[in-house]
Amino acid sequence: MLRIIIAMPVIQLILLPWAATFEQRNISLSIVDNDKSSVSQKMIDKIVSSGYFRLTDYSETYNNALKSIEQSESDLILEIPHNFEKELITKQPTELMLSLNAVNGQKAGLGLSYITQIINSYNVGISISTVQSPIHIKPYYRYNTKMRYQDFMVPGIMVILVTLMGGMLSALNIVREKEIGTMEQINVTPIPKSIFLLGKLIPFWIIGLVLLSVAMFVAWLIYGILPAGHFVNIYIFAFFYLIAFTGFGLMISNFAQSQQQAMFMIFFFLIIFILLSGMFTPISSMPHWAQIVTIFNPLRYFVEVIRMIYMKGSGLAEITPQIIKILGFVIAFNVMAIISYKKTNG
Repeated sequence: MLRIIIAMPVIQLILLPWAATFEQRNISLSIVDNDKSSVSQKMIDKIVSSGYFRLTDYSETYNNALKSIEQSESDLILEIPHNFEKELITKQPTELMLSLNAVNGQKAGLGLSYITQIINSYNVGISISTVQSPIHIKPYYRYNTKMRYQDFMVPGIMVILVTLMGGMLSALNIVREKEIGTMEQINVTPIPKSIFLLGKLIPFWIIGLVLLSVAMFVAWLIYGILPAGHFVNIYIFAFFYLIAFTGFGLMISNFAQSQQQAMFMIFFFLIIFILLSGMFTPISSMPHWAQIVTIFNPLRYFVEVIRMIYMKGSGLAEITPQIIKILGFVIAFNVMAIISYKKTNG
């Protein structure tokens, strides 16, 4: 317990300030350059070289670029109109269209602010008066048109509630059996260990899904938030997620000798999982090493899926990559839990 008390805050203090940053960088940008002139290319180079944007897509048409936003590969689409260079030379007002993925309203707002400042600076660089700028930006906010922070945060909070049920309570329940001596009695009975563990975990799967239903009802009742996609897809992903995280809780319980130890260990992992899930800070804005760490974070995929379904209306085909990844966690966590259970309780 002394080692846990000392090590946990030290590790968290080393990792989290780097990962939990509110600075927005590496905003994914898709370009539709209808002009294809030297002036438009210089403006694109200036935007990309600013360090705030990362060019992820260069499409011929707006509809092609829109697919990159729907697949969460881009955060913004900048469409440069035809005759952009000609209108600038003749000092005629020209309009740039900017479509923003407003699922994360803060990121969309900052992206609009950054690109506006860069284009204003570009105006000065080509010696055009900035009193009446000939370049106007016409923004379109997609998915979260009202830019409500609740629409972005409430689905993420649902994930945390389900995670607490799946990970923390399942671990504490099994450790409780150790403390009162029931585990030793079970181990000498003819009941297979797999049946005993399933009997312990299945109730938490059911309770987790019930809790998710209650959270979805409260989200509708209090905030007026309903999923744009089919709610069944949320339950499908949540079911596999609960199997994965109860396996994680079981693995923790195998190494904990008391409920206090289990709570410390679960708390340690949950803090890291939550802050590296993209719930508060966009993963693209994290350092590269932190982005790699998030690949091994199951919360990341549930947060992505529930926001995709709630705000984008994504279907089963769109969330299939996340389902495949969470199935990997189901296998990994439960295999490690079974192996560690045999070693500690065999």
